[in-house]
Amino acid sequence: MGLRIGLAQINSVLGDFAGNRRKIIQFAKRAAAEKCDLVVFPEMALFGYMACDLLERRAVVDAQLKEFGRLTRDFPAGLAGLVGLVSLNQGKTGKPYHNSAALLIAGKKPRVFNKQLLPNYDVFDESRHLEPGRVKDSFFSLKGKRVQVTICEDIWAWVLPAGPKEDAALARYPENPLASLGSPRPHVVVNLSASPFAVEKEQNRLSVVSQTARHFRAPVVYVNMVGGQDEIIFDGGSFAVGPNGAPFARSRQFAEDLAVVDVGSLEGRLCNALPPAEVLRQALVLGIRDFARKTGLARAHLGLSGGIDSALVACLAVEALGPEQVTGVTLPGPFNPELSLRLAQRLAGALGIRLLNAPISTTYETALEAVHGAYGDFDFGITNENLQSRIRGLFLMALANKDDSLLLTTGNKSECAVGYTTLYGDMCGGLAPIGDLLKSDVYALSRLYNATSEVIPEEILLRAPSAELRPNQTDQDSLPPYPKLDRAVRALVERQGAPRGPLERWVQEQIQRTEFKRWQSAPILKVTRHAFGRGRRMPVANGS
Repeated sequence: MGLRIGLAQINSVLGDFAGNRRKIIQFAKRAAAEKCDLVVFPEMALFGYMACDLLERRAVVDAQLKEFGRLTRDFPAGLAGLVGLVSLNQGKTGKPYHNSAALLIAGKKPRVFNKQLLPNYDVFDESRHLEPGRVKDSFFSLKGKRVQVTICEDIWAWVLPAGPKEDAALARYPENPLASLGSPRPHVVVNLSASPFAVEKEQNRLSVVSQTARHFRAPVVYVNMVGGQDEIIFDGGSFAVGPNGAPFARSRQFAEDLAVVDVGSLEGRLCNALPPAEVLRQALVLGIRDFARKTGLARAHLGLSGGIDSALVACLAVEALGPEQVTGVTLPGPFNPELSLRLAQRLAGALGIRLLNAPISTTYETALEAVHGAYGDFDFGITNENLQSRIRGLFLMALANKDDSLLLTTGNKSECAVGYTTLYGDMCGGLAPIGDLLKSDVYALSRLYNATSEVIPEEILLRAPSAELRPNQTDQDSLPPYPKLDRAVRALVERQGAPRGPLERWVQEQIQRTEFKRWQSAPILKVTRHAFGRGRRMPVANGS
């Protein structure tokens, strides 16, 4: 028998240091009851992740360190623990803090190991406040075994296997701190991670962990955070691999878990992988649930148009929060067919949610008269269309104030990319759950909800999408066919390719022209490797 290690996959709350401390103690006691020698928690488990500019406030870090003192005193005896936190840089130069892992053993002074590779790409900006450590100093001995400690990015300097040409992924660092470690080699490598979810990212995680294991000819234990933080989703899925890089244990995805592995006999629980559509569904449900919970909002509402996008968001919201906490609002205007209202009513009935009706036609006519009075008469056009959308936004935001409710905006990535959205209209909201889904993804997830019984009326899936802001309008009057648009957005945004052909050049032009809208959008739950939002920092004014 070798070391028994507990993989404590927890959902930390950023800034709730006392709550995180209590949870760490709870899971540590469970690991002790399982006769573990060591329990490993995720990166920044005590502080929460991502800290961002909270680290500008020294008092916040001091409050976390105060809780760390309590954690050190309360940690169960007979067990070693590795806990992620923010620690002070004791050096005379550099940034004020480290991203650290603390080794806790009852009766001993904690040892602190500091992350070396600080990512600064996509959603990451760690070197803004953090000073790098040295992987070569991050090891300890336990029961005669040498344990090498790494923190998230420290194992990501290997070259990733290339997929299709546009997907080829290379190492981001000129030097790999693991490759330069000398003798003695570790008996086991542990990695504390807070790795954001993205579709297909799991295979890259397995690649870097497996390369680490084969390099050292030693097992690797990878412990990942779970939960949502703003637009970021952490999917958990902690796992352990043997010296040959093959997994022998895997935790659940999208839920807290404690898995126990023996790195001597390579024994552990191996949870089955989820189908891709189910992975995406669970990611979005967790993102909505934790965004609401961690911002203190119990209720959510959305405009139900009788279309596919709002139908999917309603399904996700009900699963995340429960039907009693979700309200749908129909907002019929002068160009909405009766069918749209009937379909919204059928969907609300199937989901068991409250449905309110707030007609906008009278308000639209009054507002239009006022606009004509101020600016003179003009022909029907985009002004009339956007006026309707903004009145809907006004009504939906009024309910947010009245009910202290989170407004979920229902736009998808394909339409957002080309600006087929109305600023201060259908873009109103506190969270955009499907803003990183292409239209094809929206249909795929909607069919998943209908896999066993019809939740979303079939007519919604079959009818032509429409904003219903002018007579007989359909989206395809203004947009390319969605399959072609989806391929262009994937190529230009997710794969960051150069435009090829007239369609992609048109899409690229629209992306650039409408950047100002996305700067003002609600947080978008990130589920792809390149989403609109924090990780994409395009200037509004540019002549490229």
